[in-house]
Amino acid sequence: MPAGGGGRWQTAAVAVADDPVRRALLRRGFALEYATLAWNVAGIVVLGIAAISARSVALAGFALDSLIEIGASTVVIWELSGTGEERQRRGLRLIGYAFAALAVYLLVQSTVVLATGYHPHHSLLGIIWTAITAAVMFALAAGKARTGRALGNPVLRTEGRVTLVDGILAAAVLLGLVLNAALGWWWADPAAGYVLVFYAGREVREIFYTPH
Repeated sequence: MPAGGGGRWQTAAVAVADDPVRRALLRRGFALEYATLAWNVAGIVVLGIAAISARSVALAGFALDSLIEIGASTVVIWELSGTGEERQRRGLRLIGYAFAALAVYLLVQSTVVLATGYHPHHSLLGIIWTAITAAVMFALAAGKARTGRALGNPVLRTEGRVTLVDGILAAAVLLGLVLNAALGWWWADPAAGYVLVFYAGREVREIFYTPH
């Protein structure tokens, strides 16, 4: 067989061999995003109940953040499905507006709570859920980072960083809840709300002012 023909055969063989690998990586990417979606849907319910019973600004803000994360995962699923770039940009803008609204709400609510000296109640449910959420988000973020690198997909990698920050936020809210429950530091709850304000503002800047 001529050298050129052999080279073409080897190239074709590699391409065919690569297809199952890429399909497996795509399936893993979808699985990671659907797992993120399912967790955040459950989180809205659990955090909503905990926030209402404890009158916690941080838990309410984290519940709203979970709602926004659902939108972010949906955008990535569209992208992995081969959806057009215009729809992806439109989805990202909607997420940016949602983050802006979240930042304004939390800024006003946390400031009012600090100014009036309102003491939120303890929330065992909130403590348990945010602790588990932090661990789950860190694991999902690591999986998205690895899969995104293997696929060469910057959208999946970027959303993986959002998931990582979501885990950090869960840890911040957890700290505020524990300090309030263990030491009576009621101000730690609205302080955790300010952490969410900073994160939401950063996301707005990334979406609207960073070239994609």
